[in-house]
Amino acid sequence: SKGALNSLTGSLAQALGRFKIRVAGVAPGFVRTEMAAKALEGPRGDGIRGQSTWDRVAEPEEVAAAVVFLAGDQAAWCTGTVIDCNGASHLRC
Repeated sequence: SKGALNSLTGSLAQALGRFKIRVAGVAPGFVRTEMAAKALEGPRGDGIRGQSTWDRVAEPEEVAAAVVFLAGDQAAWCTGTVIDCNGASHLRC
């Protein structure tokens, strides 16, 4: 589903750019929320945290900072972009 959202972000950016509408996305990894608490506190928690090079999951404020950046004027040229906010958890060697 993340691949579909990445494609949708790019397609919408191309279609809406002529109207000066920017489209961007944020792809978070695990985030410390109430919904994720059970998984993070259970037996899988260490493995989930270990997926990140920082050995932890994101705080909600860290993901929100990416959203605020993309919504601001400094990111005007970032239309079509998807920011990975996942502590490098998607990089596997």
